[in-house]
Amino acid sequence: MNRERVAWTVCICVLALFALQVPGSTASRDDDYAFVRKLVDIHRQVAANYVEPIDEDKLRDGAIDGMMAELDPFSVYIPPAEQEGFDRMLEGTIKGVGIQLDMSDDGKIEVVTPIDDSPAFKAGVMAGDLVLKVNGDNVEGLKINEVIKKIAGPLDSKVTLTVRHATGEEATLSMTRQEIVVPTVKGFGRKADNGWDFYIANDPKIGYVRITQFTPDTYEKLKNALVGANADINNPKTYQGMIGEGMKALILDLRYNPGGRLDQATKVVNMFVDKGVIVSTKGRNRPEQKTLATVEGTLPYFPMVVLVNEHSASASEIVAGSLMDNKRALVMGNRSYGKGSVQEIMPLDSKGGELKLTVAYYYLPSGRLVHRKKDAKDWGVEPQVIIPMNDTQSANAMRERMSAELMRRPTTGPATQQSIVMPATQPTDPQLDSALKTMIGYVIFQGDRFSSAAGPTTQPVH
Repeated sequence: MNRERVAWTVCICVLALFALQVPGSTASRDDDYAFVRKLVDIHRQVAANYVEPIDEDKLRDGAIDGMMAELDPFSVYIPPAEQEGFDRMLEGTIKGVGIQLDMSDDGKIEVVTPIDDSPAFKAGVMAGDLVLKVNGDNVEGLKINEVIKKIAGPLDSKVTLTVRHATGEEATLSMTRQEIVVPTVKGFGRKADNGWDFYIANDPKIGYVRITQFTPDTYEKLKNALVGANADINNPKTYQGMIGEGMKALILDLRYNPGGRLDQATKVVNMFVDKGVIVSTKGRNRPEQKTLATVEGTLPYFPMVVLVNEHSASASEIVAGSLMDNKRALVMGNRSYGKGSVQEIMPLDSKGGELKLTVAYYYLPSGRLVHRKKDAKDWGVEPQVIIPMNDTQSANAMRERMSAELMRRPTTGPATQQSIVMPATQPTDPQLDSALKTMIGYVIFQGDRFSSAAGPTTQPVH
C-alpha cells in the first residue's frame, strides 16, 4: 500500500469516527457516511487524474475551508500550527501586525480596526480600510484565512500592506511583526510621568476611559482606574482612584473596540448595574442563558455617557447596549457594527487543531438581537443621540488620540493634571465633544447630588 493510500485510509477512519460521534438519528449517520464516501471518491479521482502534481495537505485544508466557508465569517478551522497564536490573541497577546479583519458580503477584506499601539496602527492602517495586497501580491478572491496567513510571519520580519482608505486613497504601508501585549484600558492622555490621566475635564471632574478590547484583565484595570488597586469595591470608604478623587461623571469610549471576552464585558456592566438582565444568549442547540446583575460589586451611581461607532463590535456592543437598556448610561455616536454571535472553541481529536464555531447569538435586555444578519435592516446598538462623523473627522480624531496616548520622555517634577476645554466650533472629535458638553451640563444642573459615598443605585441619566 503506497503512502497516498495509507494517508487516506487514516483520513477515512478519522472522518468515520467523527461521523459516529455526531449526535442524531441512524439516518443522519448514514448521510455522514455517504458524505465521507463521496469525499474520498473525489479525492481518489483528483489524485489519479489531475494534470499537475497535488499537495495533499493543501487538498485536506481546502476541503475543511470549503465547508467552513458556507458558514459565517467568524466560524473557522484553526490548524495545529496556528493554535498557539490564536490562543495568545484570546489572552490579550499576539504575534504579528495587530489588525482585526472581516470579509464583506462582496468578498473584500476589510479592516474592522487596527489593535491599539500595534505595528499596523503605527504604520497608518485605519478602521474601514480595504486590504488590496500583501507584500505586493493581490489578495482579491482569497478567503480571509488565506489573507491572514499571508500577513502572518516570524517575529521581527517585515510585511507591507497595500490598503484603500475610506477616502479612496491607496497607500502601501510597511510594518514589522512584533509580540503585541494589547493595552485595553486607557485615559484621555499621559501625565508627565507617562501614567494615565483619566480626566478629560478637571472642573468639574469628568472622567474619561477608553477600552480598546476586552481581554482577561480589562475588568481589573477599569476597577483600578475607578477605585484604586487596593480598594474593596463594596466599601466606598476604601475608594481611591477617580471616584475617591471626586469624579462627577464618566465618559466610557468604546469606539473602535472589536470586542473580546464576554465574561469581562458582563463584569464591566455589573460595576454599574445592580439588578436586571445584562445579556442573554440563545442558539439552535443552545438553550437561552441569562446573565444577571448583582448588587455585590456595583459602584455608587454617577452619570455616564458611552460612545460607540460603526467599528464597535461584539463585547463592546454588549456593554453599550446593556447599559442603555438598563437606563444606566446615555449612548452617543453612530450605530455599532453588529457582531453579536457567540463562538465556542472546540478542540479536535488527535491534536487535529480546533474549530471556532458560532453556536448562539447575543440578545440585549430589551430582547434586541445584536448580530447583523444578511439583508438585516436593524442590528447592533442604535445610540440615543446620533452624531455623524465624516472620514476626515474620524481620521483626525484617531490621530489626535494616538498622539495623546504616546509615551514621551518623562519630565522632572510632580505630575500635574490640566483642565481640558474642548473647542466650541469645528471640534476635532464631534462625538467626544458632545459627550463632554452633555456631562458638564448635567453635572452643573444636578449640583452636588452625586457622591462617591452613596450606595449602589441604578438611577438613570434622563
